[in-house]
Amino acid sequence: MLRTVRDMDLDNKRVLLRVDFNVPIKDGVITDETRIVEALPTIEYILAKPGTSLVVMCHLGRPAGDGTREPQFSVKPIAKRLSEKLGRPVQYIDDVVGDKVEAAAKALKPGEILFLENVRYYKAEKKNDPEFAKKLAALGEVYVNDAFGTAHRAEASTEGVAHLLPSAAGFLIEKEVKFFAPLLTNPEKPFVAIVGGAKVSSKIGVLESLLKTADTFIIGGGMAYTFLKAQGFEVGKSLLENDFIDTAKNFLAAAEKAGVKVLLPVDNVVASEFSENADAETIDSDNIPADKMGMDIGPKTIRLFSEAIIPAKTVVWNGPMGVFEFDKFAEGTKEVAMAVAECKGTTVVGGGDSVAAANKFGLTKKLSHVSTGGGASLEFLEGKKLPGIVALED
Repeated sequence: MLRTVRDMDLDNKRVLLRVDFNVPIKDGVITDETRIVEALPTIEYILAKPGTSLVVMCHLGRPAGDGTREPQFSVKPIAKRLSEKLGRPVQYIDDVVGDKVEAAAKALKPGEILFLENVRYYKAEKKNDPEFAKKLAALGEVYVNDAFGTAHRAEASTEGVAHLLPSAAGFLIEKEVKFFAPLLTNPEKPFVAIVGGAKVSSKIGVLESLLKTADTFIIGGGMAYTFLKAQGFEVGKSLLENDFIDTAKNFLAAAEKAGVKVLLPVDNVVASEFSENADAETIDSDNIPADKMGMDIGPKTIRLFSEAIIPAKTVVWNGPMGVFEFDKFAEGTKEVAMAVAECKGTTVVGGGDSVAAANKFGLTKKLSHVSTGGGASLEFLEGKKLPGIVALED
């Protein structure tokens, strides 16, 4: 059972909060603040409690981790934006641990917020170093984790601290678990799993995990060509993982034995080179020329996939249907995304590229849940235990 912030006595406490504010920043400006917005309900709930103060920690990017302050990875612009979103001051401090930080935390008055620098400036964070976790724990009296995007990593600020202070999940982690957990146990049927992206190797864990609950798999993107090859089709210059052809064959056989339908592309938009300016043509899956590569699904496939998606009671979508970054080859991903948005059942989108596609086509508000964690959502769908969440369970 997941402990949540509702289960904690926060009154007159200094709360140490881990959030996932790993947001894209260009020229000092945050270009997508979804993760900040998603954490606001937890922050506002904590600050509404009488006598409560807040210490916020997060990471940004992948700094060297040797203590060097790389300016492009400073979270100072995020602290400023959080202050604007909350409409109250946020005190930024240029370090994470140490006497100066501890003194600043302990000096907080009710309602005040201290925002720490990037926790990944220290190698000890990723190593989940117990001493580093103790120094972080000294900054608060209770601990709340709302960083779903890092829940699959056992790090000092996500897992280590949870064992040193009374701890619970924030509302975002609670929401992510609420939507993902039933997919692995008791989704409302029919349940359609759309799995795309480049490689079978990175998604086979999801396919095998969901085989227990899915009624239909829709497989698109570059990974589909390994499955087509496994069925005996020639795929030209399309992305192909030769080492996973047998894996694909075994999965198709297991799905057939379990009575689970697997839909693969029946036609494809192909090109002679991987370029947004390449000439595109539509060709059936049994007829891909040796000098062409699949870049997107074709119109017959879009129709086939959409007919399975729209009447479903539960849909999970992880991975695009083609090279949607190139407008010429984005139609398949767009149409599948629109079918998911049209579905009246529960629709869950996880994975960075799928979320980016949903954002690109302006469909996020029409979906039941859009995950904030790419790697975390992928590992959740694989049925793995996420250390940052396990540490918050009774």
